[in-house]
Amino acid sequence: MDNGSTDNRGPSRTAMIAAAGRAAHLIVDRPPHLFQDTVAETLLGERAAELISYHRESGDHPVLSGTRAQVSARSHYTEARLAAGGFEQYVILGAGLDTFAYRSPLAGRLAVYEVDHPATQAWKRELLAAAGIGDATVEFAGVDFERDDLAAELTAHGFDPNRPALVSWLGVTMYLTESAIGATLDTLSGWAPGTELVMEYALLPELRDESGRVFAEFALAATAEQGEPLLSFFSPESVTALLDRHGFTVAEHISQHTAVDAALWQRADGLHPVDFCRLVRAHIPGRTRI
Repeated sequence: MDNGSTDNRGPSRTAMIAAAGRAAHLIVDRPPHLFQDTVAETLLGERAAELISYHRESGDHPVLSGTRAQVSARSHYTEARLAAGGFEQYVILGAGLDTFAYRSPLAGRLAVYEVDHPATQAWKRELLAAAGIGDATVEFAGVDFERDDLAAELTAHGFDPNRPALVSWLGVTMYLTESAIGATLDTLSGWAPGTELVMEYALLPELRDESGRVFAEFALAATAEQGEPLLSFFSPESVTALLDRHGFTVAEHISQHTAVDAALWQRADGLHPVDFCRLVRAHIPGRTRI
């Protein structure tokens, strides 16, 4: 999970946990890998060794293995959709320590916009500079979602709301109230027909599988203790209704199991899908996309 938030205590812990999970996946888990984030470890800088060491030492713990599965599967699906959809603009809401713009060949063919709290972005840019990673291919739109106008901030950084975009919203909605989620959806619904959203959401307790139940038992307590409690849980039906109320048409709901090719789950290690969070892909009607 990666809500990209910061507070007065310093950098976002959830952003670091997500980046460490992507980095550790390439180190702890055996091939075939679900996703190749070759930059996350470098971006984490001096914290990388400590954060990845937890996965090295206790990689089978439900929260650690579940985090690696979650962050890898969702990134695989979203970036595959980006490659297939023919988009020219990519908006990453709650970007945290996302590394797409710094490693993907697609980044040079897209206008990439990272949206997050200004404090989080300042911290990330310090990490990028310390790691010697340039940011020339990305626009940073600093947004306090409680106060700022998302559309205005993006437009000020070159985003064209009249051209379709892919919007990723991963590891965020579970930390927001439903009204806050709806406010952002209202903004997105005013963008060009054909704009697509890939949004991650947390499942209601009764819909989780056994792995999801065990993951939640540990993760919910940990995030609350860190001051970042999960606030919203949904069923696929309630997410579909929410998106419909805000002008979106749902194309599909995606579990971790279906987010990647089935062959990638035929593994020699203990990594497996955890049904705690799912993805939904939806679009603004008016233009059909594959």
